[in-house]
Amino acid sequence: MNARHIAIAIIALVCLLGSSHLQAANPPDKSGAKGYRFVLTIKNNHDSIMYLGNYYAGKTYAIDTARIDKKGRFVFERKNMTLFPGMYFFTNPAGNYVEFMVHNEKPDFTFATEESSWSNHLTVKGSKENEYFIAYQKAYRNAHHAIDTALRSMGAQSEEFVNFRRRTLLQLDSTVATMIAAHPNSMIALMMNATREPQVPSLDAEGNKLTNRQRWEYYMEHYFDNTRLDDEALVRTPNEIFIKRLNFYLDSCLHNASAEMICEYVDKVIEKARPAKENFRYLVHSISEKYLQSPVMSYDAVYVHLVKKYVETGECFWMSPSTVDYNVKRANTWDKLLLGRTAPELIMKDHDGNFHSLHQQKHKYTLLIFWSPTCGHCKVMIPSLYKMYEHYRDKYDIGAYAVLSEPDEETRPKWLEFIENYKLQWINVDGGEANIDWHEVYDVITTPQIFLLDKDKKILAKKLNAESFEMVIKALENE
Repeated sequence: MNARHIAIAIIALVCLLGSSHLQAANPPDKSGAKGYRFVLTIKNNHDSIMYLGNYYAGKTYAIDTARIDKKGRFVFERKNMTLFPGMYFFTNPAGNYVEFMVHNEKPDFTFATEESSWSNHLTVKGSKENEYFIAYQKAYRNAHHAIDTALRSMGAQSEEFVNFRRRTLLQLDSTVATMIAAHPNSMIALMMNATREPQVPSLDAEGNKLTNRQRWEYYMEHYFDNTRLDDEALVRTPNEIFIKRLNFYLDSCLHNASAEMICEYVDKVIEKARPAKENFRYLVHSISEKYLQSPVMSYDAVYVHLVKKYVETGECFWMSPSTVDYNVKRANTWDKLLLGRTAPELIMKDHDGNFHSLHQQKHKYTLLIFWSPTCGHCKVMIPSLYKMYEHYRDKYDIGAYAVLSEPDEETRPKWLEFIENYKLQWINVDGGEANIDWHEVYDVITTPQIFLLDKDKKILAKKLNAESFEMVIKALENE
């Protein structure tokens, strides 16, 4: 972490998870200790003000401020504030910082250091956990200083340097392993273990060579074996400890996986975190948000699954009743629009007053389009989509049902003008009068919204544009 990452802007604690629909407030956490006192003395200090901050989900937040007292100390003390287990830091306006831990100890620590290098000279009284952490940092610095010195004298390509570097890193690994074994319940053990990769065997129990698929399955099943998902401190660590590994698991390990497979694996992770309310809350929130916003057309099924499993059942203790209702309603709507579902029937009039039924369109494929001529994206996408539609219309028997999504007196003339200018010779209907409230049924919040339906009006694809429509139709036709 550097000064840029510390950029906490000296503000009060920011709303942690933004304004998303699955927003998580900060409820009381019984695992936290009520009241804290930290004393920091910096020899040759030039600052009059110091800040106390903490990590949450890899980000940094300011939580307290102290001014230098008559004894040259910075004293952070609050008797009624709950301090949760995790990684904390002191930082000054210039961005210098030093980290420490709060974990399984009463947060009443005294720190001393020197201005020349806060981390190199840091000492602590009243905290064994931070003694372990300082010892680890010293071992890490010494090892890498030795490597850097050897690099300058031996050269990066020399065999002597390569061997020296390997021996030094192995020795550091051994030091860390010894520390973890001696203090298995410490936070330094939690953090170091969390970054350990599972060791994937090459053979099964009978001595047969594992296939790549079997090795991947083993890796996925054991990915979090060394990660204490049930420890509240985990979510309050730097990005590299937990959040980066979680994102790698979701973005790389489950890249291009089916929605069903993603649901299976994320459920396992969430269930492991259930004993730690804060980790449970973060995982349900962040994973739901991730797939709520995913551009992959089938991944809304993950959001639906998580809402039904955790929100609708009342397990999201941090949500207000209105937030629960909003998400359950939206998930129920999306559930009816998942791939493979039958698109709800639409009956609307065209500009001549003739009724048209979506389900009565007798085509092998039907494009269902919600758009408006006042929408900037629509102005660009609809002409491109129409050209693609026109190119494949007769070849693959494709129909289209295009709905004006802003059916008001000001927009209708622009709609007719747009249809005329771009010669949109598909079924154009006015959404002002319909058999259902299609805004709600189809969750049309933004436009354009484009679906591809089969002959039975089952949803084959959605979230389409001109290019993805062409890719999908070619894949369906094995072209």
